[in-house]
Amino acid sequence: MAEYPRVSIVTPSYNQGAYLEQTILSVVQQDYSDIEYVIVDGASNDNSLEIIRKYNDRIHWWVSEPDRGQAEAINKGMAHAGGGILGWINSDDTYLPGTIQEVVSVFDQYPEIGLVFADVFSIDEKSEIFNRMRYGLYTLEDLMCFRMIGQTSVFFRRTVWEKSGGLDLSYHYLLDHQLWLKMAAYTQVKYIPHVWSLARYHEKAKNKAYPLAFGEEAFRLVNWMQAQPELVKIFTRRKAKIMAGAHRLNGYYLSEGGMYCSSLQSYWKAFWLDPGIVLHDWRRIFYNFLGLVGLRKIQDVYKQNRKRKYVE
Repeated sequence: MAEYPRVSIVTPSYNQGAYLEQTILSVVQQDYSDIEYVIVDGASNDNSLEIIRKYNDRIHWWVSEPDRGQAEAINKGMAHAGGGILGWINSDDTYLPGTIQEVVSVFDQYPEIGLVFADVFSIDEKSEIFNRMRYGLYTLEDLMCFRMIGQTSVFFRRTVWEKSGGLDLSYHYLLDHQLWLKMAAYTQVKYIPHVWSLARYHEKAKNKAYPLAFGEEAFRLVNWMQAQPELVKIFTRRKAKIMAGAHRLNGYYLSEGGMYCSSLQSYWKAFWLDPGIVLHDWRRIFYNFLGLVGLRKIQDVYKQNRKRKYVE
């Protein structure tokens, strides 16, 4: 642990006063001693500044000013972060206790690894767990096929961040996934089958409010991949699977937005290109059929049963 003793965490925030204090506490109450915390607020007009000032002595640097969105806020925060290990957590998400200590231990044990990620619990507005987002030993090819990983449980070395050039300001929904692609093109990644964080889903969350935008950016990434020298060979070899992954991702977010017919159409396109890539989404597809035929009560029972699995 001597090589990278400091961990820098950035929180981008805008009008998340309802959840921001929980996020801050999840960082400052970690049991690792050398954490540098940065908060970049986009000129919130709720009670966010009051909350930030409350923890002023635990925050290395913070600012509240207009910006061009999440990507610019994170880049700005990283420019004020001096740690050898970096990560960011959004202002409605939280880390689990002991996360940072384990992250440092992993990087210390695997010096060849540039990016590490773990599982994420999904929580609702009341902080009740309703799902575990399980990942796997994903390769660069898996990421290119839109095997997504939860940003709240991702950490990387400063050298990898600097070589990647940071976040692309033109992306607003899959900005993190594009970054993982850039990083995984030249560094090794490692999956840890533990849960490191809680990601909150609520009505104002981007996946609910802008379901069409995720698919649009997925297809933008498809075009972007073809222009990257380090990715184009894989793309040419796995084009059908990559396109299937983009359609599958589009189908998922359309379903999240309640657009069940469009979602099923996207899943069908994914199935046509690569049947195997949509098999583990069969529950989501069934959920879409329930919504399409108006069986919302059965949908609600399905949701409650999934939540009960994690609460009991």
